[in-house]
Amino acid sequence: MEHMMRNLRKYALFFLFIYAAGWGMTGNKTLFLSLLFGTFIGFYSVWLLAGRVIKFGRAVAEGKRVRSLGMVSRMALAAFAALVVLRFPEYFSIVPMVVGLMTPYFVIIIHYFLHIHNEEGKRGDY
Repeated sequence: MEHMMRNLRKYALFFLFIYAAGWGMTGNKTLFLSLLFGTFIGFYSVWLLAGRVIKFGRAVAEGKRVRSLGMVSRMALAAFAALVVLRFPEYFSIVPMVVGLMTPYFVIIIHYFLHIHNEEGKRGDY
């Protein structure tokens, strides 16, 4: 999990840099600011989930009970992002913000498939 989060942090910084550069260098400020905001909230949400999963694993190993993985807090983050976007439509747009929120999950899926592909290549199973 720590290795995956380290890679995810690299991808997050890459996407945030690209979106910030797009915001600064293009005339489409609303699109890139929405992507930047949604991606930031999305990666923060995944970071919270990873922390909960690590705590969950430790608690299970120790035989303790765990309350939850924090779904309500992550949903509250998404609702907060939607409220900000709807409150300031001159700066943000809802569709790119939602794409930004989903970016970390796309990154995780792509990272998973690349990891599986690399593992198959190491074994020689084709």
